[in-house]
Amino acid sequence: MDVQHFERITAFIEARLTPLFDEATGSERGFAMDDTSRALRALRNAVLEASAVKGLIDKRATAEPALRRVIDQSVEHHWDVLRGIARQWEDHGDFVREFKRHAWELDAAFAAPAATEG
Repeated sequence: MDVQHFERITAFIEARLTPLFDEATGSERGFAMDDTSRALRALRNAVLEASAVKGLIDKRATAEPALRRVIDQSVEHHWDVLRGIARQWEDHGDFVREFKRHAWELDAAFAAPAATEG
């Protein structure tokens, strides 16, 4: 799995969430202490936490096999969290098929071009 997958899906989700926090729209959503604002902040925090995988992906190449399996599971979990959130906007024009794929499907798609290059 590539960091760019996470960057693309995070950008897509952030583009959906950011307007909900925009004070210019007259909305207090996200800044108040009502349940909707708290839910928006919690959702944004979940997206930010799930997208923070660069360090894990970077360490994978040099990790021992046992640790590599743990890293793979963690990265897959983070992808599943983001995928589930992004699919709430599946009907949006900027939603791409990649956001529906499971981690192992992205790995297979990413490895296929590399295998044909040799």
